[in-house]
Amino acid sequence: MKILQISSARTYGGGERHFVDLCRELALRGHEVHVVLRPTNEWQAKLDFIPNERIIHASIRNSFGIFSAQKIARYVRENGIEIAHAHAGRDYIPASLVCRMASGVKFVLTRHVLFPMKAFHKLALRNLSKAIAVSSAVAKNLEDIFPASKIALIPNGLDEPELSGEKRKELREAFRFFHEIPFDVPLIGTVGELKPLKGQRDFVLAAAEIAGSFPEARYVIVGRDNSVGRTFRAELRRLAKVFGIGQRMLFLDWIDDLPSLMSALDVFVSPSHSESFGLAILEALVCGVPVVSTETEGAKQLIDPGTTGILVPIGEPVALSRAVIESLADPDGSREVAVAGCRVARKEFSLKRMVDRTEEVYQSVL
Repeated sequence: MKILQISSARTYGGGERHFVDLCRELALRGHEVHVVLRPTNEWQAKLDFIPNERIIHASIRNSFGIFSAQKIARYVRENGIEIAHAHAGRDYIPASLVCRMASGVKFVLTRHVLFPMKAFHKLALRNLSKAIAVSSAVAKNLEDIFPASKIALIPNGLDEPELSGEKRKELREAFRFFHEIPFDVPLIGTVGELKPLKGQRDFVLAAAEIAGSFPEARYVIVGRDNSVGRTFRAELRRLAKVFGIGQRMLFLDWIDDLPSLMSALDVFVSPSHSESFGLAILEALVCGVPVVSTETEGAKQLIDPGTTGILVPIGEPVALSRAVIESLADPDGSREVAVAGCRVARKEFSLKRMVDRTEEVYQSVL
């Protein structure tokens, strides 16, 4: 199949990782993959397996990118594209226009977020062939816009190699050595774009509580600051300093090698107020790290409380801290839960399963 994947995202995050993994696996399976990216994107290098002649740049600045749609439609006709697959909300209408201009091309979208779509999308996206939802909660929201026959539930998937105990120890010590973290202290971490919705403020407040029981504990917050004015990281630093844990709080922009981070952690925390799926949670589960998460829709899809992880109410840092303390105080029990979480995650949320089902969607619409 000749497939055009479309993303106007500027920075790299969970949705873009999904995009890259999907493109790579489809290409490995012999499909001809083309991509549309915005000219100012910061993550094209991650698509280095796509030939340069199959990458087109288009400035989709809003939902009504008519000029970009015309440019993409010409490319689609010239290259015999069969499917146009859009991933970001602002790309849906331009992708729909592309498929109207280049008749015969099937239009597929993936919805990665829980935010409701607009009522006008019912009319504007009439030519949609299939809407892929990354979680059951997202699928439920899509039912307000599209008939059930046009909705496919395909959770995200990962394909991380299983690490031996020796390799995990090597990665753990290398990460801690590089960042000057003692090998024998608890390390608690979280991963996600820095913004209030992701709950990093609650993470810092929880860390202040955890410090009462584990004063030697260290903390790491991984994520780019894309808040307005990029002031959120500074706010988090000030908050950590106020609680006297500033020197034990490490901030990192992004880590391409997440298994190294996960190997170094004793507990992974997802303090988010909203997650449509929770790719970072899945990464932690796949890597065998004990997980404490808020009860977002995404987390509830991934975690069976008490069996594969711990869930706590959203927006309650004290509950978050108690769950982390509970996990640190019972390392053997936490390890058992982490092993169970890893086993379930690798079985139910593999990259192979995700791409198999995506291929089925493509074949069905063609």
